[in-house]
This record gives sequence, structure tokens and C-alpha cells, in this order.
Amino acid sequence: MGTALLTDLYELTMAQSYLGHGKTGTAVFSIFCRTLPGERNFLVACGLETLIRKLGEFRFTDADIAYLDSLGIFSSDFLSYLRRYRFTGNLYAVPEGTIVFQNEPLVQIEGLLPDIQMLETLALNCIHFETLSASKAARITGVSRGKSIVDFGFRRSHMPEAGIAAARAAYITGFSGTSNLEAGRLYGIPVVGTMAHSYIMLFADEETAFRAYSASFPDRGLFLIDTYDARTCTDTIIRLAKEGIPVTGVRIDSGDILEQAATIRKRLDATGLSGIRIFVSNGVDEYSIDRWLAAGVPIDSFGVGTHFITSSDAPFLDMIYKLVEYEGEPRSKSSPGKATFPYRRQIQRHYAGGIMEHDEVVIASGDGGQGLVKVYLRKGKTVEPLPALAGIRATYESGIAQLPDHLKTLAKGEYPVIVHQKRDLETGMP
Repeated sequence: MGTALLTDLYELTMAQSYLGHGKTGTAVFSIFCRTLPGERNFLVACGLETLIRKLGEFRFTDADIAYLDSLGIFSSDFLSYLRRYRFTGNLYAVPEGTIVFQNEPLVQIEGLLPDIQMLETLALNCIHFETLSASKAARITGVSRGKSIVDFGFRRSHMPEAGIAAARAAYITGFSGTSNLEAGRLYGIPVVGTMAHSYIMLFADEETAFRAYSASFPDRGLFLIDTYDARTCTDTIIRLAKEGIPVTGVRIDSGDILEQAATIRKRLDATGLSGIRIFVSNGVDEYSIDRWLAAGVPIDSFGVGTHFITSSDAPFLDMIYKLVEYEGEPRSKSSPGKATFPYRRQIQRHYAGGIMEHDEVVIASGDGGQGLVKVYLRKGKTVEPLPALAGIRATYESGIAQLPDHLKTLAKGEYPVIVHQKRDLETGMP
């Protein structure tokens, strides 16, 4: 499937009208969030690599043109224009993994107005979802106190492609692995897996199941212990470990996690098995992780699924793709609650003692000057190779280390972002 019909009808009707009325000058559209959800103190920019790849694939096939022609809406001249379409504009963005806030441009696309109007739906789809996922994942790792976090969400993602994108976003923000094999293949993310309750239920009892699994995978001894009763199963684990069966850890997937983890840890330690790790995967999110670890519950690792993959506490962002400039002239909205700021923008970040203090969103000139926003595409071509996933993860780690501590907690915090409205005509700066 191509990408050109991954759009909404009105993008194409507007483009045809622009062409018909001679509105074909250079325009700039900006992707940003007006406000952050109450459950988010910051966002993590993500999805740029996906967007750039899809822009390179943006073509109208013969089948696409035939379908559009069948609608009886579009002129033959416009359909000819679509047949020739290739993205030849410029793209400016903050690097993936960058910490961003309200009213800061994540991506800005510059090109002929009809050409880039059509990209609204695709661009928002890529940047919104992956930024949403990365921002949720950052909240989870932010309260993990160094414990490892694994993505178990693929089966609950809204579509397979979403699950793969979310696994990538999660790894950028500190997850140690994923259960998603396709994400592992595509991005080199470590893959992790244990066993399901169905495996245990197939055998006569848990001990038989564990022995069978260990015979098949002697170096993967992380056993699921709550199919029937976790406390009773702990006795089985102790017996097998004492016998010499390799047991690296136990997984708890139901019940009172606080009470069970404490009891199991105590029993394992009392029998000299302090090296067996406790892995929890039951309804885990940042709130439960923070609550359990604050209470001193002895959990070593977490598997996060549904709450992460759906960003359950804040399932969408107030993210928009708005016209900010046309033929060098400002364009903005002034409607109540939906005002926007004109011109292509640069973000200048200020620090105090190595910690982020405030941001200024200023009007850019040329390639944008000094700041967080970089040029990635010029005339449709990449300026330089995109960074590897490890480099994006390093960008996030550097940014999160510079984030004020009060923004790393689950309590609501504010960060100052000053948006400049005017510029000096001689310097091009605010």
C-alpha cells in the first residue's frame, strides 16, 4: 500500500482549489501542541524518522488516481498534478528524543502550498502517535528507580504498525526490551518473553510445566507462578532451584502485588535464593510502579502492556498542523482557545547550572539559526543521515538529565515557554 491516500478528503479538495486560484506560493505548516494534558509535564519528540520515510514514499499510484477519479470530485488537471507529485520541500524539526513543551514546533514543513497541505493528516499521524507513546514511556521509566521496564503491549495496540512504532518509542525513552519480534528485527531492540498461563495449564501441574520449559530453554528460566496460587508455586520454584533447575526469575501477573512480592522475596531469600528476580506484569503503569516502589515492594522488573500502549491516562495530545506563513507573510488563528503563532520558529533553551530554566520560541530566519530546531530535508532530500536508535536514546537521556526534578514526578508541574510575536526586520530575530 502506498502512502498518498493516507489522508483526509478535504486535504485534496483544498489543494485542487489552491491550484485553481493560483495559490501556489511557498508556505510553512507547523506541528505543535497548544497545551499539554494535565497528566504530562513534558513531551518527548518522536516519529520523525517514520515521517521522513513516508514522505519519500508519497506517491499516487494508477490505482489511487483511478479511485479518486471515480469519486467525481476532482478535475483531470488536478489528477495529472497528483500523478507527478513528489515531495520537494524542506523539513525542519527538533531531533527525536528531545524534551519539548507547549507551543514548541516539533516539525515544520515548507514548500508549495498545495504540495504540503496534502501532508497534514500523514504528518500528524506519525508525529502525534509516536510522541504520545514516547511521552507515556518516559513517565514510566521516570519513576522506575532504575528497575528494568519491558514493553508487553503489542497485543493491545490499536493496529500492528502502532505496536511496532510504540516499541521503538519506548526503547528511545529507556525501556530495556520488547516482546514484539518485528520491532526487534527492524530496530535491534532486545526481545523478551516468558510463557503464558496456557502453557502451565496444558501440563498436569506447574512443576511438570517448568521442567518441560527448562528442558526446551535451559537459559530462559523465568517462570510464571500465579496460574493457580503463587505462594504454593513458590515452594515448587524453591525445590526446582535447589535441585539445579536454572531459575532466573519468577513472574507475577495477578492478585495483590504488594503482598505477594514481599512474601515471595522473603521466602526466596530465606532459602538462599536471593538471586532469583521478581518480575511483575499485572496492569502495570507509572502510577502502580511509583506506588509499589515507594512502599519498598521488592520488584526487580516490570512488564507494561495495555496502559502503556494505549497511553490510557492521556490517550491523545492537543497536537495540530497549522499554516504559519505564506509567501513570507504571517498566518495565524485568533479564535478563542485556539490561537496560533505566525512564522517558522526556532526554540532557544536556557539553562541554569546545567538544568533547563525556560525556553523561548523565536522567529526563524534562513535555516533557523542556533537552537533545538534543525533542518532535515532540503528540496525533498535528507541533509545528512538520520541518527541510529542508540543516538536518539542518548539524546533523550541527555535531555532528561537536564530536566528540572519537579517535572520528573507524577505531580503536575509547569515549565516556562515564552513565545515571541514580533521580529526585528533587520536581524530577523524577535
